[in-house]
Amino acid sequence: MKIGLGQLSTVWENRDENKIKCENMIVEAEKAGVDLIVFPEMTLTGFSMNLKKVAEPGKESSSVLFFKKMTRKYDVAIAFGYAVLGEVKAKNRLCVVVGGKVLLEYDKIHPFSFGQESEYFSGGCELARITMDGVGFGAFICYDLRFPEIFQASSKKNHAIIVIANWPKSREDHWRILLKARAIENQCYIIGVNRTGTGDHIVYNGGSAIIDPNGIQITPETSREELIIGDIDTSIVDDSREHFTTKKDRREKLYRELR
Repeated sequence: MKIGLGQLSTVWENRDENKIKCENMIVEAEKAGVDLIVFPEMTLTGFSMNLKKVAEPGKESSSVLFFKKMTRKYDVAIAFGYAVLGEVKAKNRLCVVVGGKVLLEYDKIHPFSFGQESEYFSGGCELARITMDGVGFGAFICYDLRFPEIFQASSKKNHAIIVIANWPKSREDHWRILLKARAIENQCYIIGVNRTGTGDHIVYNGGSAIIDPNGIQITPETSREELIIGDIDTSIVDDSREHFTTKKDRREKLYRELR
């Protein structure tokens, strides 16, 4: 399956400008034969806690309606993020749309409490997954990347896990290391999509990447606004897990004999 990483230089809290950027990348993705394009966290606004301006009402939000339209207009599945209105706090949501239909919704389990996100957004409580063309995908958002246990749970049924983010340049080494760690730990692909540019005086450095089950980055490293394309192969996941399980079984047999 061909995956596109839509590494945007998001225009701060400006949906109209960001819709233009997204559509241009979607057009490019369709021409390149991309099956799924993934955009960063809170795609059309940037990571803002100005809920009056950025939070939207569920399925009929302007973000969802826009990306539904894009999947009807272009033959590409789309993963994107947006803020959803709640009764007290908002939800930071990842959504996958295919053929004009919402097929996956995931609410960020771990709001970034260090950056006061938890004061404005409540955490989700459920994992989410989707199967497309025989490939199982899990989904997480930004700060979730620091919590290995949810990746372990998600990987049991999936070949790949999507992580959308607004991860600042000041912690870019953490981003790279954690993407690779999650891939190695779970013998699956990790698809990390980060924004670039500047938003609310915070600098972002991109670094979007596809990491294979062996921890190898299979896409080029870039900090520019651009579409990055890579292929994922479920047989590599299956072979990696089978090899790992075989070695584990041998070790356990040896330990039993030594006892």
